[in-house]
Amino acid sequence: MSESTALRVADLPQNTPTAFEIVPGKEELAALAAELGVTALRKLRFAGAITARGKRDWQLKADLGATVVQDCVVTLEPVTTRIDEKVALTYLARFETPDEAEAEMPEDVSIEALGSHIDPGAVMAEALALHIPAYPRKDGAELGEAVYTRPGAAPMRDEDARPFAGLAALRGQLKDED
Repeated sequence: MSESTALRVADLPQNTPTAFEIVPGKEELAALAAELGVTALRKLRFAGAITARGKRDWQLKADLGATVVQDCVVTLEPVTTRIDEKVALTYLARFETPDEAEAEMPEDVSIEALGSHIDPGAVMAEALALHIPAYPRKDGAELGEAVYTRPGAAPMRDEDARPFAGLAALRGQLKDED
């Protein structure tokens, strides 16, 4: 998808925004769904503009709209999620990248180094990947409690592992002795 949507920075006009709209077809949606590990992408639209910021920097602002189908993490039934997000990236000609092997992530993740091209299609795929729910759940789906133990032993439940569970048991014993 990135080859057909990449725009050469040298060809972008300085004084007017360059509008774009990406609405992938069925085959592209299926390929992107497979790449992202979701059951299906029903709709996807990424529309916005690239605007000059000063003499050498650029800004991409767009609206991402998508309908994603995933398997529920509890029931494995299909869960449909609607994603509507605003996306903004600033491309800086003078972007400082740290030389150290280990470096802290910058606070502002909406700033990127300016290359020879700006690719709205790649930005769309990345923004979509970031906004897809990691653990989709169908409404009302609850994770039950599984209890395992060896034969003849009292099973330990989640409630028993709580910080004050031991104190509650001790208090119960003390009340019984009184």
